Amino acid sequence: MCFAVVGVNHRNCPIEIREKVSFTRAKLVDCLHELRVEKNLQEVVILSTCNRSEIYIYEENIERAILKGIAFYQSHFVKGDITPYLYIRQGEEAVRHLFEVAAGLDSIVIGEDQILGQVKKAHEEAMSEHTSGKVLNKIFREAISTAKLIKSEVKISEHSLSISHIAVKFLKEKQETLRGKKVLVIGTGEMNELTIKYLLEENIGEIYVTNRTHTKTVELTEVYEGLIPVAYEERYEVLPQVDMVISATASPHIILQAKQMPSLTKKLDIMDIAMPRDIDPAINEMELVNVYDIDALKMIAEANNERRLELVIAAQKEIEKAIQKLMRWLEALSIEEVIHGLDAYCEDIKAHTTRFLGKKIISEEIDEEAMHMIMEEVLKRCIRTPIAKLMTTENLELRAQYAKTLSELFELN
Repeated sequence: MCFAVVGVNHRNCPIEIREKVSFTRAKLVDCLHELRVEKNLQEVVILSTCNRSEIYIYEENIERAILKGIAFYQSHFVKGDITPYLYIRQGEEAVRHLFEVAAGLDSIVIGEDQILGQVKKAHEEAMSEHTSGKVLNKIFREAISTAKLIKSEVKISEHSLSISHIAVKFLKEKQETLRGKKVLVIGTGEMNELTIKYLLEENIGEIYVTNRTHTKTVELTEVYEGLIPVAYEERYEVLPQVDMVISATASPHIILQAKQMPSLTKKLDIMDIAMPRDIDPAINEMELVNVYDIDALKMIAEANNERRLELVIAAQKEIEKAIQKLMRWLEALSIEEVIHGLDAYCEDIKAHTTRFLGKKIISEEIDEEAMHMIMEEVLKRCIRTPIAKLMTTENLELRAQYAKTLSELFELN
């Protein structure tokens, strides 16, 4: 099967590598076009989140396409060798991987909601840029609809915790209590809006909020009563006043630099849940400061994930049912192309023969429509047996061999 995924994720790749292979919005669009046009891949979708960076490919010569995907990561992002961190999945294994990703089964927090929206957005982006076609559209739509089914029937998301929730729990452990504490939240996206909700549930003291676009900060303070807006340029000035910082922006650059950090007189815990990271790792070397990133949350996530194993098994059953149905469609795709090719082959012969007879036989008694019908019936009989054999062969490997042989013999490509 001509479908594969090449990428890295939180399971096998440290954050300092993951952030180097993440795609900003502008870079993602450029890379889609480069892979589709310059690398000449048939269909491509890129999924980039805080926990993963993946290139999904549909290509007839899938082995060659995989090598292009590996070379793309190597040349665009990392100076050293990235191959030890890359995983490659092909065929049904790649389909299963995507379904599990969309359902949140491959996330740090099992069943988390945010990944489904990210998968959907990645597919929509590829469709809008015309890099996802018939095959990837079908695979991604089935993965998304199955994830929605799991969410509504298995209800695994109702028992999950988001990265934002776990980050707040993590800081609560470090601070011993969040009641009356002061926190600076950097970024006003979906992840930090969830963070604010969880902080408010903990009876936090003061929540300062800043964002590069100040109007978004103001909009958020209008939704959540008591938030204190801070101009982005003044973010360093607030640090001595707060006990914690939680940062989650879409910035491709570091937004808190060690060289600009003010002097501190009390402990400061900084939680960086952005990808690429927002916080200069050198800040962790300062006295009184502890910097934590997404990977630091894994232990809490794993403890919570153990409670959802039964739901995971139920979700995987739904995934397997959907995959088997999709695989039948994908298996029939190659047959469908051969059948259409044989039909076109017959049409070409019929057209050529009609032109030939028209030149050689001049008679008003010839019924042209009847002649067409006779030729069509004869030609259909010629290909009826190979088509029937192709469609009824249950051995998938043999069926693929038949399809390839027919394509080559009749020059259908």
